[in-house]
Formats: sequence, C-alpha cells, structure tokens
Amino acid sequence: MKSRQAAKIRELRQSLIDAGFVTLDQQSEALGLARSTTWTILRASHKGSGLSAAVINRMLLSPELPPLARRRILEYTTDKLAGVYGGSPTQRRRFFARLSIKQARRATPELGGTVNGQPVIVRVI
Repeated sequence: MKSRQAAKIRELRQSLIDAGFVTLDQQSEALGLARSTTWTILRASHKGSGLSAAVINRMLLSPELPPLARRRILEYTTDKLAGVYGGSPTQRRRFFARLSIKQARRATPELGGTVNGQPVIVRVI
C-alpha cells in the first residue's frame, strides 16, 4: 500500500514539473508549503500514514497550485478515503472529518458541489 501512495505522490511531483515548477522553491510556492515539508512529501519519504488532512487542506488552498496537481491531490484524497492506502474505517472517518471541505470547495470546485451538472457525493464507510 505504501508503494501505491508513493506512486501517487510521484505523479503529483511530475505534474508540478510538467507545469513548469521545477525547483524545490517553485514547488513549495505552488503547494503553499514550507520547503522542508515539500521536500519530504515529494521525495515520497513521508510518514507511513501518508499526507495529513492539514497538509492536503493547505495544498488545495494554494492559489498557485496548477490544475493537474490539484487533480492529483484530489485523486490521492479520494483513494485515501476509499481505503486504497489502508487504514481502518475509524481512521478514514477521522481523516474525512479533518478535511476542511468548506474551504476546499471554495478553492476546488471538484470537491463537492457539481461536476458537469451532476452532484458529487463523497461517502466514507
């Protein structure tokens, strides 16, 4: 499961590079995180439980975040909520509760609201 998480985080890193954010300083600015946090995350050496809800919230609220990187973060979040990376139902509910859905919706129309006129429903088991 950790290898799946690492692969998704590598996709996030590649999406930043593809968008022109090549250096660590540029990547940390785009993600809205400190350099050290960005370095730890993008080198996929982050803790075994993956990205925290607080870090995800900060990244989604970054005005510099490129659309493809935003999509990768949302995919990661959806996978984590679905249990793809492990975690008990209780852990996944806590993760969901810590996501700042209201703030993330303002910055990310893909999270809640509608997509192509259809309602988006996030369900945590």
